[in-house]
Amino acid sequence: MADQWARSGLDLHLAIDRAGGVRAGLEQALRTAVRDGRLSPGDPLPSSRALAQELGIARGTVTQVYEQLTAEGYLTSRARSGVRIAAQARPAGLPSLPPASPFRPPAGGVDLRPGLPDLSMFPRREWLAATRHVLQTAPNQAFAYGDPTGDVALRSALADYLGRARGVITTPEHVIVCAGYTHALRLICQALSGTVAFEDPTLQDYAALAERVGLRVTRMPVDADGLVVGGLTDESAVVVTPAHQFPLGVTLSPQRRRELLDWAGRAGAVIVEDDYDGEFRYDRQPVGALQGLAPEQVVYAGTVSKTIAPALRIAWIAAPTRLVPVLRAALRFDEAYVNAIDQLVLAHLIRRGELDRHLRRCRIRYAQRRDRLGRAVAARLPGARLSGIAAGLHAVLHLPGADEPAMRERLAADGVMVDPLSGFYRQPRQAPPGVVVGYATPPQHAYDSAIESLIAALAGR
Repeated sequence: MADQWARSGLDLHLAIDRAGGVRAGLEQALRTAVRDGRLSPGDPLPSSRALAQELGIARGTVTQVYEQLTAEGYLTSRARSGVRIAAQARPAGLPSLPPASPFRPPAGGVDLRPGLPDLSMFPRREWLAATRHVLQTAPNQAFAYGDPTGDVALRSALADYLGRARGVITTPEHVIVCAGYTHALRLICQALSGTVAFEDPTLQDYAALAERVGLRVTRMPVDADGLVVGGLTDESAVVVTPAHQFPLGVTLSPQRRRELLDWAGRAGAVIVEDDYDGEFRYDRQPVGALQGLAPEQVVYAGTVSKTIAPALRIAWIAAPTRLVPVLRAALRFDEAYVNAIDQLVLAHLIRRGELDRHLRRCRIRYAQRRDRLGRAVAARLPGARLSGIAAGLHAVLHLPGADEPAMRERLAADGVMVDPLSGFYRQPRQAPPGVVVGYATPPQHAYDSAIESLIAALAGR
């Protein structure tokens, strides 16, 4: 229900929504009138008695509204001057801003960008059941500030799981729970000094993050055997994706693994292992984590962003002993903690084997999707080839001889979103023509049509 009143000489009407109470409705109506410019600085308002009579409400209610808006700076109230609109009470309009997230969903298009799992596979039923269990059984102390390195239940579950599933050698005391991989990398960079090497190609933001915290950055090329270790010199650390290089998808060869560990030992350097999708391997057993070969040389980082969903913002570090105190010190002034309830829920799912069952379901689906993509490319894109398909959630579609600007225009015109391979290189002109296809990204019901749209756009139809 709404009331309206008119102020002498002006056709000013305030609509008062009483659904939330008369006082709240009158407050909001006056705020809106000021913000919209219908009430200007210096304009007088009726006395509390007059307005109360006009609206048929208690005078005390109007008085409380005037006092509240005076405290907020919308009104001024002085003896013998009455109540007036405060000077500069009308806020300036805010400019529009573009969306902040690069992962905003396309408007009616096809999203085949890498970086996301099939979000329709989120284990809703299992997560809900585990949440109920946690809320029913967690002690009251679980809802306090907690340990900034992560709840001990999750750190213990992760230490066991990583040892079993990825060959990581660690203990709960060496594990630090982080709010996503970027948070983990920032903490690691804060614990380092000097120069850090990154793969080339890789996500540009990671190298930029290292530079932002004051580190020097170099880039090391990647070939069919992974990171070219021979280019490393006196860097204090190197960040690698040995199980499934991003974005090329190659695996660091056994010889390169040995060379990398030998270099780290000679240089006294740290290897940062980004094991972002190590659980997903389809044609043979997963390659164990590099950390298992040298736990005191390798900082291992993992996340649920690819296995479950990035919205959970749960990642972890398994750190060498000497870095644990430094990482803990960095957390002292860092408020990017993970929700304590979500930590306990994930720990419960790991302990009960639900995470393993979820991963088995995902592997089956993603392997089918990979095969569907491979058949479509082989049948309809002569000369094209896929690489990096033995593992992970994405593949590189190489398009020899393609004109990349023209290719990007065709894809955009057809509403197909993929990442050009050149965007991951420090020097984009050095990249071979191709695109990185996130075949896990579309929901299951839309996958076939997404692949059809991709192939049709690249075939020039």
